[in-house]
Amino acid sequence: MSHVFDPEVLHEIARKAGGLPFDDLTRVVVDEVQRAYPGHVDGRDEYIFNLTSGGCGMMKILHASITEYLIIFGSAIGTEAFSGRYQMDIHDFVIKGEMRTYTDDRCGECVVTRPGERALLPRGRVKGWRIDEGTWMLEYGRGFLPSALPLALADVVLSALDWRIVVQTFRIYGRHALRELRQGKL
Repeated sequence: MSHVFDPEVLHEIARKAGGLPFDDLTRVVVDEVQRAYPGHVDGRDEYIFNLTSGGCGMMKILHASITEYLIIFGSAIGTEAFSGRYQMDIHDFVIKGEMRTYTDDRCGECVVTRPGERALLPRGRVKGWRIDEGTWMLEYGRGFLPSALPLALADVVLSALDWRIVVQTFRIYGRHALRELRQGKL
């Protein structure tokens, strides 16, 4: 399984955008990721709602393949949820705002991740999380991405009943995944 993205490089990119106003931080992230990984990042200005395990935010898909995804994720008003349990590692690089988390093995401890810092949800683990108003992150997942789609879309299908979001998600994910397959990348 080949991977395009390096979490250390992504962390540095997120730090460069730290604290900037929303439009500026997204432009810096997109420009820097496209420069670091030419041909693997789509900078189109497409944001879609992400409703997963009780949380509601906006995401901009920069890259998606069978084995990796890269998104800008956040919320203007904040949100909280259960992470879900995935067959992938998920790295969150906080650009603006704060993320608070707790885990089942340390349920009495609140871990705060601030701008310029990173959090890792290792494959097979879970956590509760909350982001403050105006929090934006660069999120990178590495593993078998199709295994995450049922959880990622369950709230949209079963609770929100918003088929437009389902169609948008599959259209954008499909466009990215097909582009990567044409380049020989899973």
